[in-house]
Amino acid sequence: MHSTLTRFCRAAVALAMGALLALPSAAPAGAAPQGPPPRPTAPPSPDPSLTAHPLTAAASPVDNPLKGFARFYSPGANQNSGYPHSLTWTYFGLSEIMTNAANCGSYDWSLVDAALNESATYGNQVAMRFYMEYPGGSGTHPANAIPHCFDGHVTYRTNANWGTTSPDYDSAYLLTALQNFIAAFGARYDGDPRVGFVHTGLIGLWGEWHTWPYDTDTADGLPNYMPTDAHGAQILQAFDNAFNTTKLEVRYPGAGGSAASGFDIGYHDDSFCFREGSPLAGVTLPTSLGGASYSQLQRALDAGVENKWITSSMGGEVRPEIQSRAFSFWPGGSGDVDDMKACIELEHTTWKMNEQSAGYSSTDANVAAAVRLMGYDLGVTDSYYTGTASGTAKVGVRIANNGVAPFYYPWTVSLGLKNSAGTVVKSWDTSWDLRKVMPLRIRSFPDWNVGADPTYLDYGHPQYYDTSVSLSGVANGDYQWVMRVKNPLEAVNAGAKKLRFANAAQNADGWLGLGPVTVGTSTDTVAPSAPTGLAASATTSGSTALTWNAATDNVGVTSYQVLRNGTAVGTTATTSYTDTGLSAGTAYSYTVKARDAAGNSSAASSALSVTTQAAGTPSATVEAEASGNTRTGTAVIAACATCSGGSKVGYVGNGATLTFHQVGDGTAGTHTLTISYLSAEARTATVQVNGGAATSVGFPATADWNTVGTKTVDVILTSGNNTITLANASGWAPDFDKISVGGTTTTSATVEAEATGNTRTGTAVIAACATCSGGSKVGYVGNGATLTFNNVAGGTGGTRTLTISYLTAEARTATVQVNGGPATSVGFPATADWNTVGTKTVTVTLAAGANTITLADPGGWAPDVDKITVTG
Repeated sequence: MHSTLTRFCRAAVALAMGALLALPSAAPAGAAPQGPPPRPTAPPSPDPSLTAHPLTAAASPVDNPLKGFARFYSPGANQNSGYPHSLTWTYFGLSEIMTNAANCGSYDWSLVDAALNESATYGNQVAMRFYMEYPGGSGTHPANAIPHCFDGHVTYRTNANWGTTSPDYDSAYLLTALQNFIAAFGARYDGDPRVGFVHTGLIGLWGEWHTWPYDTDTADGLPNYMPTDAHGAQILQAFDNAFNTTKLEVRYPGAGGSAASGFDIGYHDDSFCFREGSPLAGVTLPTSLGGASYSQLQRALDAGVENKWITSSMGGEVRPEIQSRAFSFWPGGSGDVDDMKACIELEHTTWKMNEQSAGYSSTDANVAAAVRLMGYDLGVTDSYYTGTASGTAKVGVRIANNGVAPFYYPWTVSLGLKNSAGTVVKSWDTSWDLRKVMPLRIRSFPDWNVGADPTYLDYGHPQYYDTSVSLSGVANGDYQWVMRVKNPLEAVNAGAKKLRFANAAQNADGWLGLGPVTVGTSTDTVAPSAPTGLAASATTSGSTALTWNAATDNVGVTSYQVLRNGTAVGTTATTSYTDTGLSAGTAYSYTVKARDAAGNSSAASSALSVTTQAAGTPSATVEAEASGNTRTGTAVIAACATCSGGSKVGYVGNGATLTFHQVGDGTAGTHTLTISYLSAEARTATVQVNGGAATSVGFPATADWNTVGTKTVDVILTSGNNTITLANASGWAPDFDKISVGGTTTTSATVEAEATGNTRTGTAVIAACATCSGGSKVGYVGNGATLTFNNVAGGTGGTRTLTISYLTAEARTATVQVNGGPATSVGFPATADWNTVGTKTVTVTLAAGANTITLADPGGWAPDVDKITVTG
C-alpha cells in the first residue's frame, strides 16, 4: 500500500494549486452555524453510602488507541517506529478488490485482510480508504483503479491536468455497483476490531471527493466530473446503511449536498491546519480566525454541522508540507502553520495521518500536549467503595474527559480484584458506556458571539458509574480494586494497545488501580508502624496543613486518622491533611495514627504543637496544599516526597483552579513571585492576582513528575492579604508545590518576553522554548498582534542600547515603539532555525524610571521573542 511520502505530497500540491477552491456543493439553503450545543444532562451523584477515594492524576500515554497520529502502512515494515501511535493508514484501489472483469459482485478481500492482520500484530487499528483515481500512481497504488467490470457500461473521461481517468460518477450502472460494494464492505468489516476508521472515499482524485479542475466551477470552460449532490448522497446513504459500529468520515461537510449531516458520518480534513495563498489564509480555521472562505471549518459553519463531533469522529491529515514543524510553535503557529491548538479544539480532532511524525522526538513536550488534547483524554477523579466487603460489593468511579472529543466506541469496561502478587483473581464486565464521557469544556467559535476568542464553555460533566458485583468464589483476604477497558483487538492480538487513563495508578497492562479492599474477614493482625515526621507545612489564622511520612504495614496502609488535642478530627488516605475551623493565635497538639484494611491501628505518632497565625497576617510563603487555599474542579492534593511540605496540588487546569490566600510580606508594590512546580512536560498556567487580569506563564519541563522547579514572575501586591489564582482554561497546568513572594521591585533592565507584567494583544502567545533564557518565548507577533514590555528600566533617562533576543528561521522585520512614540522598523536576520536564539541591537531613547517598549509588525509576522535587555 502507500509506501512513500512523495506520492502523497503530490496530493497536497494539488490542493495548494487550487483544488480546495472547488467546493463540492453549496450549503443547504438557510444553513447557519448551530451555535453552542446544549449541555448534556448532569449524571447522578455518587452513592453516599460509598467512601470516596481520590485518585492522583498523571499524564496519559500518547499512544492510546484510536486517537493521535496514524502512520502509512508499508507491508513488512515496523509499524511502531517513530513517535508512539496506535493507528495505521492505508489506501486500496477499488480494482484491487473488484478483480472479476465479468462480475462486479465478486470481491477479493485478501489485500485488505493482509493489511489488517499485519497491523494487528503491532497492536494497531487501521484507518482506510478506497479510490478509483490516483494521480501519479504506481504498482503500489495503481493510478487507474476503476474495476474492469465497468468497461463497456460506464463512460470514462480524461482528467488532463492529472492524467487520470474519471468514470461517470452519475452512471446508474456505477452507482449500483458502488452501493453493492459498500454493502458487502460493511457486511464484512463493520465492527471488525482491526478497523478503526473508514473514509467513504471512492469519489474523485485519491477518493477525496474532488476532481479539480473538472469540478462544479465550470467558468473555467472545463466540464464537471463530480456526481450530482443526489448521487453523492446515495453513496453516503449506502455507507451509513452498511456501517453501524465502525466510524465513518467523508472529506467535506458539503459532500453530497451536505448529506452526511443526517448520517453518522464525520469529516476528514486532509489539509489540517495549513495556511496558503497571499496573504496567507487558513484552510482549517474559519474566516473569523483568518481562514479562507473555503476552509474546512467555514464549510462546517456554513452547513451548520460544526457540532457533528459529538456523535461522529473527526479525522484527516496534517498537511504534508508542515508535518515536520507543525508543533514547533505550539500552542500557536507561524507562517504557513496555523494556530494548531485552535485547529484541534474547534475541529474536535481525534486523529490525523502524519507520516513525518516518524521524525518527532518521543519526549517532545509540544507534540505530547497536542496528542493528549486530541480526541479523548480520560481520567478517573475518584473511586467509590467501602473498605471491607463480603457477598456483594458495590463499586463506583467518576471519569472526566479533558480531551476535545468523546471516545466513540462501546468498548467494555471491566472491574477486577488484584491480589498482593498483582494477579487479577476475578473480573466482572460492567455496562458502563464511555461514550457518555464528554469533554469538560469546549472552545467556542467567534461566530457564536459568546465572548472574545478564545472563550471556553462548560460542556460535559465528570461521569459517575457504579455497579454491584458478586464476590462468590473470592477467598477472604486483602486485594485492590482495579478497572480496565477491553480493546476488542485483544481478541486478535493480546498485545493490542490498551486504553489507559490519565492517572498515576494506571498500569501498562491496562488495569487502573482504584484502591485497597478487604474481602471477608482478614487474617491480618499486624498493625502498621506509627507515622513519623509529622510537620505543619502551612498555617493560617484558621487552619493548618499537616504532612507526615508514610507508615509501613505487612499488607498495606489504607488510611490515617488525625487527632487534635487527643480527639479524632479527620481521616485521609494520603500522608497529608488540612485541619480547618481553628481559632487565630491558638496552640494545638496533633498526632496521627495509621490503619490497614483489616482495621488494625498503629500507635500514635510523636505529638506536634502548632500555633495558628494572628488574624489577618499575610504570609510570604504559602504551600499549595494549605487549608486556607481554595481548590475547584478536579484540583486535588497529592503526596509528594520531594515537595517542601510533603504534598502538592495537581490536576489544575481545564477549568480547575488553585487559589492561594493570605499571600504577602506586608509591603505594597511589584514583587517577585516564585512558583515551585513539577511537570515532566512544558505546560502553561495563568496567574491572577486579587481577581485582576489573568496572565499566561510558561513552565518549562522538569526532569520528571518528582522534580521541583521554579518559575519567577513579577506581580503587584497590596500591603495586606492577597489572593493568587493559578489556572489554565484549556489544558493542564503543572503540579504546584508552593509559592513565595520576594521584596518589592521597580524596573528591570532585562525583561523576559513571557513576563506577567507584559501585555500581549491579538494572536501573540507564550510558547515553551528550551533554548530561551526563561524557558519560554512569545510568538505569533505581527499582523496586528503586539507584545509590550512594561516597567523597562531607563535609569536616569537618555540614549540606551536595546538588545532584542529573538528566534526566526527566516528573515523578518518588526517595529520598535518606545513609550507610545514613533515606531521604527528593524530587520531581523534569520537564525539557524526556530530553536536558535539570535540578538539584534537598536538604539533607543528612554525616559527616567519605567518605560514601555512595544514590538509589532502591522503587515507581516515578526520573529519570536525571548527577552530584551537595556544597557548603556
